[in-house]
Amino acid sequence: MRTKDKNGLGRRAVLKGAGLGALAVAGAGLTVREAQATPETAAKSLAKHLGGATAKEGKVDLKLPEIAENGRTVPVTITVDSPMTDGDYVKAIHVVADGNPTPEMISFVLSPNAGKAEIATRVRLSKTQNVIAAAVMSDGSVYTGTKQVKVTIGGCGG
Repeated sequence: MRTKDKNGLGRRAVLKGAGLGALAVAGAGLTVREAQATPETAAKSLAKHLGGATAKEGKVDLKLPEIAENGRTVPVTITVDSPMTDGDYVKAIHVVADGNPTPEMISFVLSPNAGKAEIATRVRLSKTQNVIAAAVMSDGSVYTGTKQVKVTIGGCGG
């Protein structure tokens, strides 16, 4: 026996409508987002991490491929010229990009016990863009390094 509510909808129609609604909500999260970061937003993001310190170029070496065939997994190695002693060491390394959906990528906190100021990881890049690393030293000084990476297949949905 089929039952219908006062609006003439049967159980199957209600379930079908609920299922389509759930698919629509789930599908909304799969849409491709355009890159929102710009050189300006990347600079603001980095400034927030640096607490107002003025950054100088130097001491930071970024190793990234010149051309990334696939932006989903781009290897990056960041080395900072520091003796890593109790009196002179890298406190933090912050990495931003100016073409991803958001500029912040990753931050590392170090201590003299690290022995060497070198970080290696993989990042996602949505398109050709600059990757900027800033090293905050124990004396409060900040040094940066920048490298442009050409991305042929985007890794952030593009």
